Amino acid sequence: MNFRNGACRLPLLLVISGMILGCAACASQGTHSLGLIDGKLGPCPDSPNCVCSEYEDRVSHVGPLSFTGDFHSAWKNARGAVLDIGGNIEKETDVYLRATFTSRLFRFVDDLELRMDKASHNIHVRTASRFGYSDLGVNRKRVQNLRKSFNGKNN
Repeated sequence: MNFRNGACRLPLLLVISGMILGCAACASQGTHSLGLIDGKLGPCPDSPNCVCSEYEDRVSHVGPLSFTGDFHSAWKNARGAVLDIGGNIEKETDVYLRATFTSRLFRFVDDLELRMDKASHNIHVRTASRFGYSDLGVNRKRVQNLRKSFNGKNN
């Protein structure tokens, strides 16, 4: 097979999509864990396609977005950062935000949630794939991009 002329692109894409999807029907995350549960974002499942700042003892942990100063400004900046990195805001209150992200190639939808914690000066984040088992680090990278945009707005 000649990789230069693109003849292997379709089989390669099928292999990669199979790795990402795993057993999509049996590993589907759906939207059952969206929203606040006892005042916190929901925990991640055991699959490696989710990260969350609420549960430090889990492998899926990422740090929250930290801020100083006015929480209203921080929330506005977090909202702007979500839009900057391509999010579509679905729901928003003064302490909770839910957005979706759709992949370009396969049109997979991922959910992102933010929760304002005024007392600790943190905005907690959770982002997860709706389907599949692995996301190849996409959600962790999304939080890195979100943090970069958020920190740029807070300086």
